[in-house]
Amino acid sequence: MKLKNKMVLVVGMAASGIPTVKTLSKLGAKITINDIKTKEKLSDILEEIGGLCHDMILGSHPKEMSIYDLIVLSPGVPTDLPFLKKARNEGVHIIGELELAFRLSKGKYMAITGTNGKTTTTALTGEIFKNAKCETFVVGNIGLAAISKALDTTDDTILVTEVSSFQLETIEEFRPKISAILNITPDHLNRHKTMENYIDAKAKIFMNQSEDDILILNYDNEITRSLANRAKCRVMFFSRKEILDEGVYLKDNNIIARSNNNEEIICKADDIYIAGKHNLENALAAAAFGINSGINKEVIKYTLRSFKGIEHRTEFFGEFDGIKYYNDSKGTNPDASIKAVEGLEGPLVLIAGGMDKGSSFDEFVKAFDDKVKALILLGETKNIIKETAEKYGFKNVFIVDDMQQAVKRAYDNAEKGDTILLSPACASWDMYKSFEVRGRHFKDCVLKLRRV
Repeated sequence: MKLKNKMVLVVGMAASGIPTVKTLSKLGAKITINDIKTKEKLSDILEEIGGLCHDMILGSHPKEMSIYDLIVLSPGVPTDLPFLKKARNEGVHIIGELELAFRLSKGKYMAITGTNGKTTTTALTGEIFKNAKCETFVVGNIGLAAISKALDTTDDTILVTEVSSFQLETIEEFRPKISAILNITPDHLNRHKTMENYIDAKAKIFMNQSEDDILILNYDNEITRSLANRAKCRVMFFSRKEILDEGVYLKDNNIIARSNNNEEIICKADDIYIAGKHNLENALAAAAFGINSGINKEVIKYTLRSFKGIEHRTEFFGEFDGIKYYNDSKGTNPDASIKAVEGLEGPLVLIAGGMDKGSSFDEFVKAFDDKVKALILLGETKNIIKETAEKYGFKNVFIVDDMQQAVKRAYDNAEKGDTILLSPACASWDMYKSFEVRGRHFKDCVLKLRRV
């Protein structure tokens, strides 16, 4: 992809915007950056990349579009904005950061998407490849933009990549050697508008794969199982509930890989370090990546037994005054938080609420069973969740204004032997820059409470 002296507009200065500008600069492009935030609000970012830019349009969107040879979108930028529609009508090529990274990279992409579990599965799969001594970059929605490593790749590089539906909206040629869709449940409907659109966005992960490639699907999720009918590549299923003719599954508490009627035990399910049924599914998917890449089963076994999980995903933070604290700030939709509740022992005091993404909270509340003893709510959705809880007869609900109040109220309602769980079932953007910031604030509030 020749970009020297090309006029390139980079839209969105979030996590992927900075490395996109730096990479384009190395390739000699003439870069214009655009963000609806003002120059003052972007001062730290501009200090880092301002000298690399040909022009800056901040606080508004550009009016003249035909001057650009290429537009690169950050994942958080909606694709239906009026100025982008105008650019398409004028024949300007628009792609996302992931697509640009793919075109500039060598090596093989291992791509993972799904409503829930993709970050843990990406990190776990990356560890499998690293432990197998492969040249590996773990990139994508997990926090390190793929574009930041694109120019560092060789033909032997493995890029284990977490991919969101937002990133998949703007791909054209992106083609993983192995892809996976872990599950699909309602999420991001404020952007995708319908479930059909959301499913179609997820399915784009395998749209360019051919018979030489592999798609890994969750057999236990009805939507992902049905996507096998759309695939032109080889499909491998994983299942926690069913014994498969071929694939990776659970049998007699063993993780089994089956191919050509031969069963091979990878390890016992109890050997997996990270707890919970949802993490067992993540482990099955990660094992499928390793098996289909020819990695020795002992390496896979070692990794499953030693991988301790990642921050903000049902992260055990500590036990104070006989009360356990878990940070699941990555629970950004109801299904993710259901899995967190199911994966922990009760009684639970649950902190939830955040940005409204148009989700229903009925199944979330139904999952409380007798395990959740108190519900602390904050954020845009606090009253919506409260009304849903009361509809199902759950009355022990408390509304608070911020995280500090939430942690204090949770502590007041907990007893020795209880667990306080932050699992919001909502995005963080109504109150925080990211779920990571929210999770760290929760932990800070716990520490402050402990010192009181």
